[in-house]
Amino acid sequence: MRDFSQLSEREVLALAIGAEEEDQRIYNDIAERLRDDYPSSAQVFTAMAAEETGHRHRLLDIYKEKFGEHIPLIRRQDVRGFLNRRPIWQLPKPSIDDVRKLAESMEHETQRFYRLAASRATDVSIRKLLGDLAEAEQEHEQRADELSEENLSPKDRRDEDAHAKRAFMLQYIQPGLVGLMDGSVSTLAPIFAAAFSTGHPHAAFIVGAAASLGAGISMGFAEALSDDGSLTGRGTPYIRGAVTGVMTAIGGIGHTLPFLISSLHLALIVAFCVVVVELAVISWVRWRFMDTSPIRATLQVALGGALVFATGVLIGAG
Repeated sequence: MRDFSQLSEREVLALAIGAEEEDQRIYNDIAERLRDDYPSSAQVFTAMAAEETGHRHRLLDIYKEKFGEHIPLIRRQDVRGFLNRRPIWQLPKPSIDDVRKLAESMEHETQRFYRLAASRATDVSIRKLLGDLAEAEQEHEQRADELSEENLSPKDRRDEDAHAKRAFMLQYIQPGLVGLMDGSVSTLAPIFAAAFSTGHPHAAFIVGAAASLGAGISMGFAEALSDDGSLTGRGTPYIRGAVTGVMTAIGGIGHTLPFLISSLHLALIVAFCVVVVELAVISWVRWRFMDTSPIRATLQVALGGALVFATGVLIGAG
């Protein structure tokens, strides 16, 4: 691997040609990934890929004029300190905001590369071309905004943003909420039953830890196996399963940890306070993301929690 500062003008041009081709393919990959869900944004990235093709042709013309037909294979990963990008196909399905930010960063980084390369070039025509391409990349950032305005009307943007919000809800918020509710509510009964029946906080902690982790594993598998996301748009089952399983375990562990306190009375008070906080968080999430009124969300969650809590106390006291 060589430093960028050690490259000759011939090698810098070869690197730039390869980089422009790679950027063009990245934009085409993004467009293909977005085409089904965000067709207007896909048109923007297709047009940006065409602009990158024009840049590559200009580089090819001057390279052939100066150095001939053969272009050495110099890749980004072969040059130390050069920008390197992870291929789109290796990424999980990106959100519309993610790809917009990616495009902005690509243009900014490429512009900086051309300015640095132009400052080191000694051939006047190469220096001029690299400088022109740096300006073109700056204009490309503005062109991306223009393309968005041409192909992405305010209504289209609102529709795409709404679609992205719905996808985020289905893939992360909903599975996380299901897990948090299950962990926070379903583990109340065995934990408090163990606490009241044995009178030992450590016994309640063991029961709570086992119930929380077991419920997390069970809920994670159940969510992952219930739907592969191909028809419902709920995303990768592994991610949904992991989100559900982790949030289930967190929901149960939260009011289990207080039973590490040696005093049963104090442990019960702290655990009860933690339960109140957990139920408040669940109510807030339902209000914030599920369009449920605050009062209705609080009453529903509080009723469920109270019933399970009472069940645990009755069984433990009996």
